[in-house]
Amino acid sequence: MRALTAFLLAIFGTIILTAALAYPAWLLVLPIETGWPFHRVTSRVWQLLMLIAILLTLRRLNLRTREDWGFGQSRPVFLRQAGIGLALGVATMLPMTLVMLALGILEPRPEFGSRLLVYGTVTGALAGLAVALIEETFFRGLMYRAVSRESGVAFAAWSTTLVYAAVHFLARTKIPADEVAWDSGFRLLGGALVNFTNPLPVIDSFATLLLVGLLLALVRARTGSIAACIGLHMGWVWVIKATTATTQVNDEAAYSWLVSDFDGYTGWLVAGWAALLVLLAWARGWLGPARAKSR
Repeated sequence: MRALTAFLLAIFGTIILTAALAYPAWLLVLPIETGWPFHRVTSRVWQLLMLIAILLTLRRLNLRTREDWGFGQSRPVFLRQAGIGLALGVATMLPMTLVMLALGILEPRPEFGSRLLVYGTVTGALAGLAVALIEETFFRGLMYRAVSRESGVAFAAWSTTLVYAAVHFLARTKIPADEVAWDSGFRLLGGALVNFTNPLPVIDSFATLLLVGLLLALVRARTGSIAACIGLHMGWVWVIKATTATTQVNDEAAYSWLVSDFDGYTGWLVAGWAALLVLLAWARGWLGPARAKSR
């Protein structure tokens, strides 16, 4: 549990520390840059503290090699697995978009056209690459490696997945400049945790992220690196971002409840599909003979 505790302190401990330091930081920045809103200053403080905390955690847990980061394979093998993962990611998420369109849950935006389609495709790919690299390196790379070598693959898969899903529901709140006070950091923290105090509106998206996170952990355990995880994650985000950029949810559709209000895409439909993929991976023994490769 030492490794998991260290990462939890790095994530959630810095969030609490940021709440305490946000107002003093804002006072320091205000004379230099008056246009920066309080929530942006707070975000930069957390990013800085998080970077310091992660570096200290890596040193404490002795996470220094390419294998520790999830990049232990040779470049040709890594790129091949990432490419296969990308193809599978698009192939497994694109059907969800087609089903939503067929059921009338999604409909093209009024301004839909070739320009919007190209824009959504390109920005979706870039967002997918950035998100996949950052999140997979942290969760299925460093965090998974540290927890698995201490507590085993199964515990690493479930614990990293729970943390991965939870951090996506830190809500973004804003406080006007004329309302900023000494306790604004804690009020911002309270707003960020609103989804945890009232989870029912986002439970469908949480279930989706929990299942896809578990699937990524199974892929990590099976392949021994994060290459395929990066590809899968990028493919999923690519399809989702391109879809939400070019379509909108039809709230009047009979099956609109299958899509979450949280992001306009994930929900019970995608959760059910992800559950099926997890069961298929589990049935094929993805925590079986290849387990040693993930250690």
